[in-house]
Amino acid sequence: MNVFVDLTLKVTPERTKDAQGNEKKALTGHLGTHFDVMDKVFPLAFLRRPALVLDVSAVTGRDIEPEDLPLERVLPGDAVLFSTGWLEREGYATPAYFKGHPQLSQRLIDALLEREVSLLGIDCAGIRRGREHTPADQRCADRGAFVVENLCNLQGVLRGAPWAACTLYTFPVNFAQMSGLPCRVVAELPEGEE
Repeated sequence: MNVFVDLTLKVTPERTKDAQGNEKKALTGHLGTHFDVMDKVFPLAFLRRPALVLDVSAVTGRDIEPEDLPLERVLPGDAVLFSTGWLEREGYATPAYFKGHPQLSQRLIDALLEREVSLLGIDCAGIRRGREHTPADQRCADRGAFVVENLCNLQGVLRGAPWAACTLYTFPVNFAQMSGLPCRVVAELPEGEE
């Protein structure tokens, strides 16, 4: 029997209050684990994707670059998820969580878009910070790739390895005309990889 790992951050009343106090978009579809779809339609074909989970937790003090991961393993249509360890270190919804999180370099975002990935996921508040957050999400969405933020339990997929392949299931809420869609995200690992 295959193993399922829930990558969705559990939202509680306390976390909701903290998020709303530290992030102005937390009320508009951006609470907890969510897709930044930038007013695009999330394709139903993306509900199930081959995925590559990458441990980039050792990268600190700089952006995550293409050289930090095995780009040759990324195939068109893949979801690529980054385990930075930020959620575990900072805790969800703190001011530092939203303002100081790791980020993907512009070169890495470009390289992933060139490889035609379908999803980019990360265990923090975004693939870029501050004023660069929304433009990066928009650039991805315009190229048919969606960003999922605030993932958790990625180490449960990696299990000590630097990278791991899995099947990713994503179930966004059927909201319309929203830039963010709350979602449930689950990884499926083949039998025997538990």
